[in-house]
Amino acid sequence: MSEVRLLGPAEIRDLAELLDVTPTKKLGQNFVIDGNTVRRIVRVAGVKPGDAVVEVGPGLGSLTLGLLEADATVVAVEIDRRLAAQLATTVEQLAPDAAERLTVIREDALAITELPTAPTRLVANLPYNVSVPVLLHFLEHFASIRSGVVMVQAEVGYRVAAEPGSKVYGGPSVKAAWYGAWRTAGTVSRQVFWPVPNVDSVLVAFERHEVEPGDVTLRRRTFRLVDAAFQQRRKMLRQALSTVYGDSATASSALESAGLAPTLRGEQLGIAEFVALAKAPESASV
Repeated sequence: MSEVRLLGPAEIRDLAELLDVTPTKKLGQNFVIDGNTVRRIVRVAGVKPGDAVVEVGPGLGSLTLGLLEADATVVAVEIDRRLAAQLATTVEQLAPDAAERLTVIREDALAITELPTAPTRLVANLPYNVSVPVLLHFLEHFASIRSGVVMVQAEVGYRVAAEPGSKVYGGPSVKAAWYGAWRTAGTVSRQVFWPVPNVDSVLVAFERHEVEPGDVTLRRRTFRLVDAAFQQRRKMLRQALSTVYGDSATASSALESAGLAPTLRGEQLGIAEFVALAKAPESASV
């Protein structure tokens, strides 16, 4: 591993003061101040020397330094101008031998569709307010990402990793399952953040499927059906999907074509069932 100094509470506060940065709820900013947590995330992610990692929302650089310590190459995507400008300097000071392995891109993560290198892993402490959209966006646009670990709000993490039938199972669960297999990989104490958030956090790990269930057209059709199914999750699918198919009779016909009972609810269907529904003849115009 490279010789790297990780950031602690004093360094984080000094950097924030230097940059006149006040963490904001709008950007979901909570900076990690504990080196052990950083190393734990890197370890759970299975980062190896030479891995190409994309990190979203590096903030002041806590996790970035941990990834560089593991001898990974890191592309860090940061929307905040001040944080993006400082990150390379912080790395030069605390990990001079690793500085050449860092590329900083100042951009909104949801606008990124190209990167200078094809990332194989996604490792990030994701801002709470955009965690699911960012995850799905990067999995959609970067097929090279094969695995990853993200730290997210506990409520969001459990939802993403949920299985059919769970109380927290929903649209994000199904959409994430299109891309890979997901699991929660441990909780994270509120005390490792500054400022201390008023929500719990979890690590969520994923391994991408070798082959996705279908092409872009099928994915979009499947996701439209997922959205409709969970907008009215308490209703039977023949009713919930009537807005997509035009009426409940056509929705029932599509469900039966896919081998599904029209009286089922969205929370009872896994990704395979939603894909089968999307492939039904009645779904061609969805």
